Amino acid sequence: MPPKANPSKEVRLLRALPDRVPQPARPRRMQPLATLPVFFRLAGKHVVVAGGSEAAAWKGELLSAAGALVSVYAGDCPSPEWEALCADPPGGAISLKRRAWLPADFAGATLVVGATDDEREAERMFEAATAAGIPINIVDKPKLCSFQFGAIVNRSPLVVGISTDGGAPMLAQALRSRIEAMLPSGFARWAQAAKDWRERVSRLGRLARQRFWERFTDLALAAPDRAPRVQDCHALFREVRTDCRDHGQVALVGAGPGHPELLTLKAVRALRSADVILFDDLVAPQVLDFARREARRMLVGKSGRRPSCRQDEINGLMVQLAKSGKRVVRLKAGDPLIFGRASEEIAALRRAGVSLEVVPGVSAAQGAAASLQVSLTERAEARRLQFVTGHARGGELPADLDLEALADPSATTAVYMPLGTLRALTMRLLTTGLEPGRCASAIFNATREDEMVVAGTVATIADRATEQQVSGPCLLLIGNVLRSAAWGRVGAHRNQMSQGPTNRSTAKRPPRLAHSSQRTTSSSS
Repeated sequence: MPPKANPSKEVRLLRALPDRVPQPARPRRMQPLATLPVFFRLAGKHVVVAGGSEAAAWKGELLSAAGALVSVYAGDCPSPEWEALCADPPGGAISLKRRAWLPADFAGATLVVGATDDEREAERMFEAATAAGIPINIVDKPKLCSFQFGAIVNRSPLVVGISTDGGAPMLAQALRSRIEAMLPSGFARWAQAAKDWRERVSRLGRLARQRFWERFTDLALAAPDRAPRVQDCHALFREVRTDCRDHGQVALVGAGPGHPELLTLKAVRALRSADVILFDDLVAPQVLDFARREARRMLVGKSGRRPSCRQDEINGLMVQLAKSGKRVVRLKAGDPLIFGRASEEIAALRRAGVSLEVVPGVSAAQGAAASLQVSLTERAEARRLQFVTGHARGGELPADLDLEALADPSATTAVYMPLGTLRALTMRLLTTGLEPGRCASAIFNATREDEMVVAGTVATIADRATEQQVSGPCLLLIGNVLRSAAWGRVGAHRNQMSQGPTNRSTAKRPPRLAHSSQRTTSSSS
């Protein structure tokens, strides 16, 4: 075993860093909205339609279907569609007036819809409605609209509206068609059942209500084509009332390496049912967007070479929250069981008698390999895959690394948290006899929009990584499998579309967030 190295100045400073405490975090601010999607309750309300065209008749049908009492000022020659609609309205009554509209006709109306090809008349309609303080929509004239109709998917009382702010109606219709195909018509019956049962459910306690609706949703999604029965309601109440879990529970959830689409379905379900989310610095903000907005978010960051929350504080916080009846998600980047100190958290929860589940995630190594488009194992060359950490508890390179195993040419090695000890690690490997030309790649921000790959060899990778001055979570891959990597001949690659044919497309990635581009390596996988 090599002699134990004296702690470097950097390591001594790391040990002297002050502790960090868990702190509340706000959800990300919503991105700007072109329009606010709202739903009017129109049953029994007076609505005016000014215009006798076919387009106006379609709006009149929508309004009647919503229960509105529709007064139509159609002029001398209303379209045949109006005649048929008045004879057989889908909901609220439709009254057809064979004359032109007047500003006084708008009095008392909840909404006004206009349909005319005459620009000056359209402007008069808009001015009259605006003066009366009534929202107005003029068909095919978005500049003269204070509200808009979206493309509609009707599973009433479940209603989906789609808007492109008047910019691309055909796109909205195409999206509507796709959603129509995805939503079974039977969801209408389940949505109605929810309305019918809601008053009874409201008498349950907060946690019981949440569990009832979670199980109701699972049942509806599992059997959307059958009608809900009274027996379903009784069974759901029995399940909630006989639930033996007096306390809350904790889920250790893997957030994946960064890209939100790499979350598992089970992870998404856990986030959506969580009351409190305890997350690390390296969890991408887009991942947290899957949680309910009312869920509390608490940053319990464990960041390499920066102040970190103490593990015993995190353990105590999880126990305290769970015993107060909360559903807690302990969200960790990558997989929670790989260099995430999950064993300590599991032990603390078990000692406290707290209900626990573990939701695995896509690991950083898997995400990095996918970015490189390389298999971590190969039948002929790489028969073993090994994960190691780049630093010990004090921040220095672990003294007990199995250097012979790391130098094995038939193994692929993934080194987590390598940056602070990268040069020391590669020097020790070379001293052990590992050939200098062994392929190595440092992958920063794997799978994220600002991902960067620094490729080289064990002899050159430390210098190349230093030259690039990249920040963010880093994983080091070492092994002969990297010879087939898509970017193996590139010294440094940034994941941006402007760099030419060697780049992967980022078209499916969410927009880059400026505040998330500078992050520091943490102990999560």
